[in-house]
Amino acid sequence: MDSNVTSTGGSKNYVIEPEKSALKIILSIICSIAAALVGYYCYLPALNPKAPELWIYLIGVVISFVLFLSIFSGATKKPEYGPYVRRKSIVPVIIVGALALIAGIGFLAGSTFLRAVPHSELLNVNVHAEEEFVKFIRPADAASFNNVPRLDEDSARQLANKALSDLGDADTVSQYTIYPMFTQINYREKPVRVVPLQYADLIKWFTNTSRGLPGYIIIDMASEETHFQRLPDGQFIRYSPAEHFGRLLKRHLRFQFPTFLFGDATFDIDNDGNPYWITPRLDNTLGLFGGTDVIGVVITKADSPTGESHYYTIDDLRDKDEFRWISRVFSSSLLIKQFNFHGKLHSGFWNSILGQREVRVATEGVNYIAMYDDVFLYSGVTSSTADQSIIGFLLINQRTKDANFYRVGGATERAAMGSAEGMVAHMQYKATFPLLVNVAGQPTYFMALKDVRNNNQIVQQFALVNVKDFNKVRATGVTVSETFRLYNAVLAENGLANNQSPGAIPDDGTEVISGTIADIRTQLIGGNSMYYINLTDSKVWYRISAAEYENVVLLSKGSKIKILVEKAVGNILSIIEFQ
Repeated sequence: MDSNVTSTGGSKNYVIEPEKSALKIILSIICSIAAALVGYYCYLPALNPKAPELWIYLIGVVISFVLFLSIFSGATKKPEYGPYVRRKSIVPVIIVGALALIAGIGFLAGSTFLRAVPHSELLNVNVHAEEEFVKFIRPADAASFNNVPRLDEDSARQLANKALSDLGDADTVSQYTIYPMFTQINYREKPVRVVPLQYADLIKWFTNTSRGLPGYIIIDMASEETHFQRLPDGQFIRYSPAEHFGRLLKRHLRFQFPTFLFGDATFDIDNDGNPYWITPRLDNTLGLFGGTDVIGVVITKADSPTGESHYYTIDDLRDKDEFRWISRVFSSSLLIKQFNFHGKLHSGFWNSILGQREVRVATEGVNYIAMYDDVFLYSGVTSSTADQSIIGFLLINQRTKDANFYRVGGATERAAMGSAEGMVAHMQYKATFPLLVNVAGQPTYFMALKDVRNNNQIVQQFALVNVKDFNKVRATGVTVSETFRLYNAVLAENGLANNQSPGAIPDDGTEVISGTIADIRTQLIGGNSMYYINLTDSKVWYRISAAEYENVVLLSKGSKIKILVEKAVGNILSIIEFQ
């Protein structure tokens, strides 16, 4: 045992060195290197100074040396070795301080406080008047309304679980569950969600990983149909974000592209149904950590035995038609963040807090619109002082980042949801987050009304609510076509129909029924008089709006009637025409 004496201001400090101190320092270094290798394998930091996790990783490695030295020197059990460890920790502490200082300076250099205006320029937003909105959003007609998404993510998740359980394949049902992160894409001009699988637990991963995941689920967001797409014989998905060890997608890509900053991978399929993982490559364009943007993507063939991956720049994705099947490159969270930077920081940091001149931000929540073979993120936009009103809409192409703002005033999505729920308050239905549609030239919120009691997530009705007059111009119905007809009638009543043809209505299938009225009743729903008609020897009630067909008020018990109704199952069906 060696001891050294240091003197400071007349006082003496005894530093006791443990036996074989040099060996213990070497062992501490070796263990730190081992910890660094294990940490890199688990933490997977990008070897890039713009990656925050790299700085955390490096600081952790240096601190691990001090911890190992404390253990090997015996300082954790013998306090007399503490001064020795503290003396040997001076250099590591200086290194940690230097790393923290550099990272801190890099953070400040890219902060919104110092770089407000450059942050506001990350997203280029084209501003349009209201009339441009009705040109860009195609008017709702028979074709477009049949492709309007009717489900939200929660309902889609429930359908995916049901689709998996209904397979009848005991191995598939028991071994796999759905992967919780899945997004809406545009597949063959239809809005769908493609849902990858994951192993039910680690044991099932060990027993199945040699083969892989057998397929994925497709959910049609408009028709609510689900389909399990099993891959061809001999093909399986072997790399995914839910895998382990070398099959983990992020680890697989990190070893191929060690300097890349990656965003969250999304599952996508091309027009032939071939599965891919789309992983965005990020870059921090301001300072070390500020101004995050996407500069390219790594496309991984999901059913490739080797995890075949290729990198493409953003220009490649925008300019080459072969990549038009890719639905999402820019995540909704990144796009909304960039828009809020654009709306708040264009006049400087302090204006975003104090003066708030022309400050605007996205409303809470987003939805997705499939148009022109792409998927557009939609959100309302409100001013800094607005409560229940918006000043316009934001539409951003998730493949190209082309952003458009349309000046349309009206209600926020939450206010419209409350209006729709108020129309069916006695049913206690909950509205899904609205989708923006164009009905007769009127910006309109479309939403499903769900029975969420007992966590059923079952869609029971639909609602259309006018953006500008959300408490008056609105309608609900059991089917989309009925809701569409009733809403058009309300538009006509308020002089807003814009020559919309009543025949431009989705056709869900119809049949003609004749009979004698056995009973007739009325109910006021959302300001509309609804008539319910029961025919002799029938248990079904047929519903029709007096606003749409005013002659219905002349009907009474005993009247003979011939009606055109929607083909559907239920005790209450909608009348399309009557005579």
